[in-house]
Amino acid sequence: MKNRTNSVLGLLPVLFGFFIMGFCDIVGITSDYVQRTFGWSSTMTGFVPSMVFIWFLFLGIPVGNAMNRWGRKNTVLISMGVTVIGMFLPLAVYNGVTCMIAYALLGIGNAMLQVSLNPLLSNVISSQKMLTSSLTAGQVIKAVSSLVGPEIVMMAVTMFGEANWYYCFPILGVVTILSALWLLLVPVRREQASESGISFGETFGLLKDKTILILFFGILFIVGVDVGTNFISSKLMSVRFAWSEDQVKFAPQVYFFSRTVGALLGAVLLSRISGVKYFRINILLCILSVLALMFSGNAMVSLVCIGGVGFFASSVFSIIYSAALSARADKANQISGLMITAVAGGGIVTPVMGFGIDMAGMIGGLAIILLCVLYLTYCAYRIKAA
Repeated sequence: MKNRTNSVLGLLPVLFGFFIMGFCDIVGITSDYVQRTFGWSSTMTGFVPSMVFIWFLFLGIPVGNAMNRWGRKNTVLISMGVTVIGMFLPLAVYNGVTCMIAYALLGIGNAMLQVSLNPLLSNVISSQKMLTSSLTAGQVIKAVSSLVGPEIVMMAVTMFGEANWYYCFPILGVVTILSALWLLLVPVRREQASESGISFGETFGLLKDKTILILFFGILFIVGVDVGTNFISSKLMSVRFAWSEDQVKFAPQVYFFSRTVGALLGAVLLSRISGVKYFRINILLCILSVLALMFSGNAMVSLVCIGGVGFFASSVFSIIYSAALSARADKANQISGLMITAVAGGGIVTPVMGFGIDMAGMIGGLAIILLCVLYLTYCAYRIKAA
């Protein structure tokens, strides 16, 4: 009974870490304020999400190696420390450069957190079934954080004025501090330390396998769809339908809510049907959602389409990730590190979208999302159904 109580006490602060993981999604709505504040073009603004997500490309494997020495809990705490520094930096000096640095530190902290938090769950849970359930619960908590993020931004704008929109950062910083203190004060069993690491050459050499290469780009483009839809949703509603600043927050919230519902439904259905078949059905419906969004002239229809993209794309990441692990089960650790680096797709796709918006308006940006979804359709039909 005592062991079970200790397990629950250790599980709660770890799960709350997923709430911190969701903070990176404020990049969608806050990029609008950055653009207006500094008068940036859509192309320049497209680099704001890049500053958050590009770090997965560089940090996935090194942090995984360092975590063998530091320990998972310590790595999570370090990631939160990096996040806190980033969130308070604009209070000291506020300009375009420090804002970009703040986003970069948010991204670095988030990359480290994603590498270390998922495996930390296995330190407090021994049952494989409970581990899977807890990972799902963690993703739901992350989605709730994504839903709350726009509200925190709007609360800062309401309280301090649009010019001080960046006051949302220290609010997130305080929550991160509380999360770190909670985890620090709760005993969590440490895994056995290891000095062994995975070389870059060995890991990236796995891309010579055509299946792994296709799945790697699948992860890159599904994250691109996720971040890209979040990035463009509020802008689209503002430009096409003249929605106010208070109204546009509902666009990313509809997206994240739909993604949460889709993930929960997917978790149930994927235990009963083939993941690849589910992938194929959903990605075709996702294409229809993007096409309808490109040419919609009605605000409510556009919101439904934004939600449709979130709903139909919600389980794709986990399906591709699982397919990659299954394809090379003998190289599970290397595959895991490799797929984490592909999360950098969120930082690669948005600058291209920004350029597309500058060249052809909202349709130009949405066309980039459509290209990503079309690749994912190719990926879905290249994976062998179980």
